[in-house]
Amino acid sequence: MIRNVFVLGLDQHNGEILRRLPGAENLAFHPVLTPKRLQGARIEFPELLHQAEEVLVAFDGTVDAIVSFWDFPMVTMVPILCARRGLPSADLTAVLRCEHKYWARLVQSGAIEELPAFGLLDLDIPEPVLPEGMRYPVWIKPVNAASSEGAYRLTDEADLHRHLPDVRAVIERLGRPFQDVLDMVELPPEIERVGGRACLIEEAVTGRQLTLEGFSHDGAVVVYGVIDSFDYPGTSSFLRYQYPSQVPWEVQEHLSEVARRVIAATGLTESTFNIEFFWDEDTGAVRVLEVNARHSQSHALLFEMVDGAPNHQAMIDIAFGLTPQLPYRAGQHAIAAKWFLRRFRDGIVRAVPTGEQVAQLERDLPGTRIEITALPGERLSTRHAEDGYSYVLAEVYTGGANQAALARASRRCVETLAFDIDEVEDR
Repeated sequence: MIRNVFVLGLDQHNGEILRRLPGAENLAFHPVLTPKRLQGARIEFPELLHQAEEVLVAFDGTVDAIVSFWDFPMVTMVPILCARRGLPSADLTAVLRCEHKYWARLVQSGAIEELPAFGLLDLDIPEPVLPEGMRYPVWIKPVNAASSEGAYRLTDEADLHRHLPDVRAVIERLGRPFQDVLDMVELPPEIERVGGRACLIEEAVTGRQLTLEGFSHDGAVVVYGVIDSFDYPGTSSFLRYQYPSQVPWEVQEHLSEVARRVIAATGLTESTFNIEFFWDEDTGAVRVLEVNARHSQSHALLFEMVDGAPNHQAMIDIAFGLTPQLPYRAGQHAIAAKWFLRRFRDGIVRAVPTGEQVAQLERDLPGTRIEITALPGERLSTRHAEDGYSYVLAEVYTGGANQAALARASRRCVETLAFDIDEVEDR
């Protein structure tokens, strides 16, 4: 019997991965709205929820599961749609305890000590200043955002005032629909006062960045993978994700224990999650950077290459009320990475590598998958869900026997993939 899985924001890349899941021959994956529709320039949450509901109601068959692996608004739409049908899913309030960055910090501070200093920026005064006790350098972040959108590292007051217009623009785009979701649950008084259009300030911490992927189901919090993240030198923009992590096992165990305490404190269950950390190799200090009430689709191919199944497997199992059963080191490669080919200034894209050029590279480099994200005719600065410093032109997945093999494949792609981009004045 075929079971119907409805995926908010299903794209071609993830659709192909889902159809390779073990047992996928018994599943039918149905898209519910496009990523562009869900994360466009203007997000009308009630309208999106209504449109998603219309897709589900119009379907001539059973709705057996509803899932997504994207940030807001999808991460909050799934529990609402599932609750209406009695399908397994996380509780919306628990999801919001993770997704509202200030609320998340308050919850975390009651469970762990591994946190940076944090506070709120008062946006209601003409010249906002750092919260009392905070000193530069700091990070400024909207309380709700995706893919580091609106997040900037500030070194002084001039930095703060230079980036405030961009931060306010992200808050305006995402804060209003986020408030629509907050209004659907009972909030603690301190979060009700803050709302969804606020701005977080956090101590700038350093170290090696890692991400833990896990799930919370049936009273158990399980971490099933640790991924290393590497930045372009001298920047805060990701160069690559790499799996499995190369940090010592005892460090991974410590991070896992912190993760279990954090997830238990949020009350998140019947959900996948990922938690980003900084680990200082010299001092051993650990700091929680961010908690997401979803797994990362960016890591799906890495798990498939190394373990034999993508992390989407955990999402699907939980959507059917099952305890995830994930393979371990059963993939074709010992190590895998996702590389980001970036441009660090604005521009208008005139031409991108052709499909045949990409296919030829993939044939020449076994274990490599290339996704061109730049679109001919687009101005890079008009994009959403990018970090504040760069624009992703392509994503390159590589698998191999060791890091050297990954680096060789990535270098070949960088040297071969040609983009024609006109220079424009940065916005």
